[in-house]
Amino acid sequence: MNLAEKQQQLTAELAALKNGQDRLALLVERAKKLPPLAPELRVEENLIPGCLAKLWFVATLRDEKCFFACDSDSLIVKAVAGLLCDFYSGQSPTEILAHDPKFLAPLGITQHLTPNRRNALAKIWERIRQFAEENVK
Repeated sequence: MNLAEKQQQLTAELAALKNGQDRLALLVERAKKLPPLAPELRVEENLIPGCLAKLWFVATLRDEKCFFACDSDSLIVKAVAGLLCDFYSGQSPTEILAHDPKFLAPLGITQHLTPNRRNALAKIWERIRQFAEENVK
């Protein structure tokens, strides 16, 4: 599924919920089901600096597709970071660079986040974009 299709599916799923808090609650429930990063990946070099919560991020390239994983000691941070990791995983660097996550703003998710958690979301997008730029052909 390409990013336009993923965006359409995610937007429809989240828009079906009454408000931003319900949407965030759904993301938190999903985050509870995400596997934790392996202990050997929860290292200093994978930490995202500038976040109050510990947030680890790992990016890999397989068959010219980008894959992302994250973990956090904060379930809400893991939920919003995991949303972006899941959304962009399996896509080509070119497609990632052509599709920023601004479509999430009207869904009311970011409005219910503290400034620090919005910062974590921005930092994950920055890392995803940076990894895609480094691997575009």
